[in-house]
Amino acid sequence: MFTLNCKGRLLVIENPIVMGIINATPDSFYEGSRFMGEEKILFEAEKMLKEGADILDIGGQSTRPGSIQLSEEEELKRVIEPIELLHKNFPEAIISIDTYQSNVAVEAVNAGASIVNDISGGNMNTEMLQTVGKLNVPYICMHMQGIPQTMQKEPHYENLIKELLDFFIQKINDCKKTGIHDVIIDPGFGFGKTIKHNFELLKNLSVFKMLGKPLMVGISRKSTIYKTLGITANEALNGTTVLNTIALLNGANIIRVHDVKEAKEAIKLVSTMRDTR
Repeated sequence: MFTLNCKGRLLVIENPIVMGIINATPDSFYEGSRFMGEEKILFEAEKMLKEGADILDIGGQSTRPGSIQLSEEEELKRVIEPIELLHKNFPEAIISIDTYQSNVAVEAVNAGASIVNDISGGNMNTEMLQTVGKLNVPYICMHMQGIPQTMQKEPHYENLIKELLDFFIQKINDCKKTGIHDVIIDPGFGFGKTIKHNFELLKNLSVFKMLGKPLMVGISRKSTIYKTLGITANEALNGTTVLNTIALLNGANIIRVHDVKEAKEAIKLVSTMRDTR
């Protein structure tokens, strides 16, 4: 069991939980996750919460392969109003800000977010870890080889699992030094990794439990699924559920998804199986 202190509210992870993805972007890789405008964001958030989402993850910067980095000002324009809107309309909801920019993290937490989700593990902004330590909120530390613009140009590892373990050991230590008490690790499926790397990672996911931190998996509708099956992201829900189920069996504590209902069903079935004697 893990507990996360989200600005004074305790999020208990006894069974796996679900993070629902809400992208305030016009260009995220999966069209069904793009929600621009108050009405669309409120509608999707209410739907996700009713279906059992434990966290809502708001992002304004597309990080698909080859994406172009937004200015800080543009990212703030995209995310702050939606966070304020969600915090006002769903005050009990736990909101995460998906950003690698420290100033965006500060403004988002001030607006109502209580978790920082950083795809770069602090590598794209040298102030991020110190900033999150001062904000005193949980930090999702993801592994990414390279940056979104270049990460899928021939990613290479001598030993994938060992290199990721070494990365997280160092980052957990760095987080501790900067005053971050609650660290969640995310191996970063699709971020500087080939399809083969992603399946190797999924197969060996349980290794990361040795780090003693909550483990998050974000593989929802990604190209590992739709390219392997020869389909599109729009058709990748069934494949997502299959890989999420494997992740749950291999120790995932948080699954980050576009489709909350199906993720909650997978968790219930896996949990029921584990409880059966």
